[in-house]
Amino acid sequence: MATVFPSQPQIDPSLKQRALDALAAKGNSIAYKDVVGIVDFRRASRDPRFYLVEMASGMTTSYHCAHGRGSDPTHSGYLERFSNEIGSEATSRGSFVTGDVYYGKYGRSLRLTGLDPDNYNADARAIVVHSARYAEDEQIARFGKLGRSEGCFALSQISLQYVLLKLGPGRLLYSDKV
Repeated sequence: MATVFPSQPQIDPSLKQRALDALAAKGNSIAYKDVVGIVDFRRASRDPRFYLVEMASGMTTSYHCAHGRGSDPTHSGYLERFSNEIGSEATSRGSFVTGDVYYGKYGRSLRLTGLDPDNYNADARAIVVHSARYAEDEQIARFGKLGRSEGCFALSQISLQYVLLKLGPGRLLYSDKV
C-alpha cells in the first residue's frame, strides 16, 4: 500500500517570485536564508495565507493571519489597502526582517523591521507578529472571517508557536497582494 502525503499549500507563483527577489535584493539585511515567510493578502482572512517556506526542501506550511482594521474598514475579510502611516491601523506591504522575540500585550511576539519605503515605519508603529483571540480558527467558524489587528500579523496561539520556532529572528517576512 502506498503512503499518501497531504498536498503542499500553493503560494501564488508571482508572489513567491517577488519574495525570492526581495530575499536576493535585501540579502545583506537578512542573516538567515533557510526559511522565508510570505503573506498573501490577496486571499481572504478565512483562508490560510501566511506561509513558511523551507528553502532547501521547498516544504511549505500555511496558517491563518489577520490584517489591520485600517486595511479593511468595512470588515469584509479582505485586505483592501496597505499603509505605512502612523495611526492608520493598516497592514503594510513589502520586505521585513524579523527581530527579537519579546513578551508584550499579546504574550510572545516577534519584532519586525521594515526594509522598504512601504513599511519603514514598522518599528515606530509597533508592527509585529503575535497571537490574538480574534485570529483563532473559532472566529472563522463563527463569523466566516478573522477579526482585525491594528496592522500587525496576528495568528492563532498554536500557529504563532510554530512560526516563532521556524521563522525566528534574522529572516525575511514578505507581504503583498498580487
